[in-house]
Amino acid sequence: MTSGALFIAVFLACAVEAVEAVTIVLAAGTARNWRSALLGTLTALVTLAAIVAALGPALTLLPIELLRLVVGALLLVFGLQWLRKAILRASGHKALHDEDEIFRAQLADAKKVGTDWYAFTLSFKGVLLEGLEVAFIALTFGSNQHNVPLAALAAGAAVVIVAGAGALVRAPLARVPENALKFVVGIMLTAFGVFWAAEGAGAVWPGKDVALFAIVPAVAAFALALVAVLRRVRVRQA
Repeated sequence: MTSGALFIAVFLACAVEAVEAVTIVLAAGTARNWRSALLGTLTALVTLAAIVAALGPALTLLPIELLRLVVGALLLVFGLQWLRKAILRASGHKALHDEDEIFRAQLADAKKVGTDWYAFTLSFKGVLLEGLEVAFIALTFGSNQHNVPLAALAAGAAVVIVAGAGALVRAPLARVPENALKFVVGIMLTAFGVFWAAEGAGAVWPGKDVALFAIVPAVAAFALALVAVLRRVRVRQA
C-alpha cells in the first residue's frame, strides 16, 4: 500500500467513526443542553488522550466489544424512551403543547443545576467509544504499513473535517421544531444503540458501518408505522 493509499484508507475509515460520534453529540446538544454535551465531549477527548498516552500500541488490547455492548445498550434505552414519547405526541395520544412546556422546564432545571448529566453521558460515551475506534484504525493501519505518523495525520484530518461540518449544521438544527427534532433524535439513538449493542454481543453486520444506512430507515419506518396505527386507534376511540 502506498502512502497515498494509506492516508485515504485511514481517512475514510476514521471519517465514518467521526460521523457517528458527531451525530451523538449533535443529538444530545440540540435536544438537551449544548454546554453539557460539549463538556461530555471534552471530557471524553481528555480521557481518550490519557488512555492513548498510557497504553500506546497496547491500546488494541482493550475490550472494545464489551464497551460497544455497554454503550449500545445505553443508547438503546435512551433512544427508545425519546422515540416512545415522540410517537405518542405525533399520534395525538399525548398533548403536544404540554410536552413542550415540560421540555422547557427540564431544560431550565438542567441550567439551574449547572450540568445536564443526560446530555453529558450520551456525548461522553459516544465520543469515547468512537475515539477508541479511530485510534485502533490509525494504529492498525499505521503499524501494518510501518507509518503510524501518516495514519495518525489522516485520522486527525478526518476528525477535524467531520467536527467542522457538525459545527456548521448546528445552527440549522436549532430551527427544527422541537417535537420533530426529538423524533429524529430518538430514531438515531435507537439505531446506533441497536448497531453497537449487536456488535458488542458478537454480531457481524453486513457491510459493517454501512449497515447503519439500512438500520436508520428501518427504525424510522417502524416508528412512522406505529404513529399511523395509533392515529387510527385514536380516531376510532373518538
